[in-house]
Amino acid sequence: MSKICQITGKKSLVGNNVSHSKRRTKRRFDVNLFNKKFYYVEEDCWISLKVSAAGLRIINRIGLDAALKQAVEKGHVDWKDIKVIGE
Repeated sequence: MSKICQITGKKSLVGNNVSHSKRRTKRRFDVNLFNKKFYYVEEDCWISLKVSAAGLRIINRIGLDAALKQAVEKGHVDWKDIKVIGE
């Protein structure tokens, strides 16, 4: 999988670098991604996710299970794409 948050679905954007002389060249705005391990209580296992900073805040606010269900519902991640650690 590329640089896409598995919780929010955020991905990199394309824009311009603008120099002092106003010359424009293309650039990418990457997402602030982390490879993070979470303990998934409902399944009693550790999982690894690619999560943006905004995704971490969502997980802290509504919980891991609710955030994963919301992400699957919106199509950002599939259950088979979630890495289970230790199996």
